[in-house]
Amino acid sequence: MHKKITVTDTILRDAHQSLIATRMRLEDMLPICAKLDQVGYWSLEVWGGATFDACVRFLKEDPWERLRQLKAALPNTRLQMLLRGQNLLGYRHYSDDVVRAFVAKAADNGIDVFRIFDAMNDVRNLRTAIEAVKAAGKHAQGTIAYTTSPVHTIAAFVEQARQMAAMGIDSIAIKDMAGLLTPYATAELVQALKAAVDLPVFIHSHDTAGMGSMCQLKAIEAGADHIDTAISSFAWGTSHAGTESMVAALRGTPYDTGLDLALLQEIGLYFYNVRKKYHQFESEFTGVDTRVQVNQVPGGMMSNLANQLKEQGALHRINEVFEEIPRVRADLGFPPLVTPTSQIVGTQAVFNVLAGERYKTITNEVKLYLQGRYGRAPGQVNEHLRFQAIGSEEVIDVRPADLLKPEMARLREEIGALASSEEDVLTFAMFPDIGRKFLEERAAGTLTPEALLPQPDAAARPAQEGVPTEFVVDVHGESYRVDITGVSVKNDGKRHFYLAIDGMPEEVVFEPLNAFVGGGGSKRKQSAAPGDVSTTMPGNIVDVLVKAGDVVKVGQPVLITEAMKMETEVQAPIAGTVKAIHVAKGDRVNPGEVLIEIEA
Repeated sequence: MHKKITVTDTILRDAHQSLIATRMRLEDMLPICAKLDQVGYWSLEVWGGATFDACVRFLKEDPWERLRQLKAALPNTRLQMLLRGQNLLGYRHYSDDVVRAFVAKAADNGIDVFRIFDAMNDVRNLRTAIEAVKAAGKHAQGTIAYTTSPVHTIAAFVEQARQMAAMGIDSIAIKDMAGLLTPYATAELVQALKAAVDLPVFIHSHDTAGMGSMCQLKAIEAGADHIDTAISSFAWGTSHAGTESMVAALRGTPYDTGLDLALLQEIGLYFYNVRKKYHQFESEFTGVDTRVQVNQVPGGMMSNLANQLKEQGALHRINEVFEEIPRVRADLGFPPLVTPTSQIVGTQAVFNVLAGERYKTITNEVKLYLQGRYGRAPGQVNEHLRFQAIGSEEVIDVRPADLLKPEMARLREEIGALASSEEDVLTFAMFPDIGRKFLEERAAGTLTPEALLPQPDAAARPAQEGVPTEFVVDVHGESYRVDITGVSVKNDGKRHFYLAIDGMPEEVVFEPLNAFVGGGGSKRKQSAAPGDVSTTMPGNIVDVLVKAGDVVKVGQPVLITEAMKMETEVQAPIAGTVKAIHVAKGDRVNPGEVLIEIEA
């Protein structure tokens, strides 16, 4: 059946998240809003994903104020956001009262459409958010996080759609965050969904493998109702199919969008000039890359792993890690590789390869995953691994948030007078550290956005003493900012640089990755004695679990470290007495350094 196709433009959220690390500022959005509002889009995606974090961490904009101003500037257009179900916009499951409060305030401040997904495709983790959206009288879009594996069949996706429909959703989105869809697979999935569920079907597919527009066309022919596109100056590659191109392709057909191509081209020219302002966040790695179709590793996860292996001097082993990722994913029951499961699987794969023994070290997140704390695994997990990780501890089969106590009262108390509204409390809830820092700087009048570099006349110049030169590496829509600062010429006659990396994945972005110092820097001695406690990965100390004089057993956890955003317990190598502790919470550590000394 032929019908008009409706369009959501991602220019104000996912498009710039995919291509310039979510750095577009409100000052560059507002001047074009009057024209965007005239287009007649079904919706504009303006919030969620990484935008909230980017505003608070880098741009020093209040994300709630951004939303209010966009709502005022776009009175005739629905505003849409991306919401990670029970994770909201943060990196953990929140209690139901936090989810309800966040959705209610997002609706109050201007969000009309909530695209809700879960990294595990566990619909139980969508329920509270869907209920909250419906209670606010807004559009709840249930989302399938598309991936491929032996358990991710058309029938499984159709069953997920039926379960979401039973929860009262208003539409279904196929969210292809990694660019894994192919045109004919898209058509088959859309046909099955339309036959099973009487709801509009939306297609959101990144053009990473160069097939975005082909997937959309086949989806439309198969009965899809709606496509996500990006204005051409922020389209293609790790972004989405270009709005103007799709409008032109469908013009004069039964699927005609009815959108004004000339007006869209004016808007495209505006953003063409805006994009130049953010050149420092551009990267050569945002173009088409079909490797995702082979290794299924979402972009950015690849960069993240490469950076970690480089720190270890083990970049030459990256292919071993890519080979290990599918094995770990199979052991965990084939979770989709999207935040946070992509980090959970990728980090464990690195540990397995570098340790020379699979699961010699198991991250805390893998233990939580195998306990059911993230939700129900899509497939059967490796029971031997589960026993190795959690022993006889109980595996939960309830919705993880059912075990969480209400949090809003505690959060209000913790942030105190720094919060002048419920929205401020929710900012603190999403990102406790950077949220508090933002509110403190706002109170002190010291909010200062990161500097934008002038447009260069030539290639980037070498780092000057104390002045960072910034590069951005962006693979498949996930970006890594690299700041290189020249330090000094050391006794070895070589120039040493501090190199800092900030990581920014697609549904959850901006968590800091691990900075490291080229040419050394730590004064700690290297481990040699049997009782020396050290790590196998560079990272940060999250907690010290013992004190000098404590008696410990072999295998007793003595430290918790964080590497690649995953926490790991470091255990005592021998039984004995803690003789000395050389680290504190927050310290940066490197492999082989003595962190704690234990005497037998």
